[in-house]
Amino acid sequence: MIPTSPIIETAILIGVATWQDDIVLVEEYLEELAFLVDTAGGIPVKQFIQKLELPDSRTYVGKGKLDEIRDFISENEVDIAVFDDELSPSQLRNLEKTLKCRILDRNNLILDIFAKRARTAHARTQVELAQCEYMLPRLTRMWTHLEKQRGGIGLRGPGEQEIETDRRILRYRISLLKKKLAEIDKQKTTQRKNRGQMVRVGLVGYTNVGKSTIMNLLSKSSVFAENKLFATLDTTVRKVVINNLPFLLSDTVGFIRKLPHTLIESFKSTLDEVREADLLIHIVDISHQAFEEQINVVNQTLTDIKASDKPVIMVFNKIDQYSHVIKDEDDLTPVLKENLSLDDLKNTWMGKTHLPSIFISAIEKTNVDVLKELIYQEVLKIRKIRYPNLLF
Repeated sequence: MIPTSPIIETAILIGVATWQDDIVLVEEYLEELAFLVDTAGGIPVKQFIQKLELPDSRTYVGKGKLDEIRDFISENEVDIAVFDDELSPSQLRNLEKTLKCRILDRNNLILDIFAKRARTAHARTQVELAQCEYMLPRLTRMWTHLEKQRGGIGLRGPGEQEIETDRRILRYRISLLKKKLAEIDKQKTTQRKNRGQMVRVGLVGYTNVGKSTIMNLLSKSSVFAENKLFATLDTTVRKVVINNLPFLLSDTVGFIRKLPHTLIESFKSTLDEVREADLLIHIVDISHQAFEEQINVVNQTLTDIKASDKPVIMVFNKIDQYSHVIKDEDDLTPVLKENLSLDDLKNTWMGKTHLPSIFISAIEKTNVDVLKELIYQEVLKIRKIRYPNLLF
């Protein structure tokens, strides 16, 4: 049998800049959306941005912009239109009628990537639960295999709309998945309790900042890592020893802007590794132009999952990829962030934060030994507090 090659679909990206949004920031959001489409296996071909006070409640964008998008899709035979916000069921219906192509919102795209990346039964269960909860309010546009269950001779009765049947089936499936995850949560909790009293260290950060690469460096293991979003969904825990001091290091799913609430809920047991860690290592991609916003997204997510009160080491990774624009001496315009050299950045709040911090390159192993020493000192502090009578 000749293997069939995967279908490569083209996609356009659509975003709205409201009165409080910086247009440059919205362009950066669409660049991230393009990376999500690429990770999902699609090809982003064009971006559309409209300035509105608020997204249109019926079609997300205004009528003129919608006509422009429709014409582009028709002329270029685009497969998918991807929107950078969550769309309501009515918006999805109206957009599909007008654009005559498949419509995805940001949440749906992220769920699709998670489904593609899930490798273990645990991760697949978590993703399926999130997908079912996402689908439940949107069934009116998704399932149309029957108009209704019809009565007949010997079959007449109150009848039931197809949509109600589907909702009941989906709610039952959600109930089963929640029970299955509850059992997994119990097993994971037992596993964590059985790990003894070693200090637990968790790697956290925005997706694709190099957490898995750093995990491999510190633990000498081979955790899957690549330059794609959400390369890691399953929690990996390894025993690490630095200067004869053992501790447990865990690598968890990366965070992202507008991470769907259903995913946070269904990945509860995975995020418990973060909640129960004694020390967090916050990895930052210093080469990304929006790294400060990514830091804020991670900090907000940690607050949302009630893990913001833990000691943190800030690790600014990918210094080998950092670049800046050198200003001419005659240029009197204000110095912007993109004009700062790496040394300049180290003299800003990043180098002077009250949190322990370090600038490294995991790929080129720059300052990795210094990072190990920093982790050793922080783990040692926790051990001394926990076991004051032990000699170290």
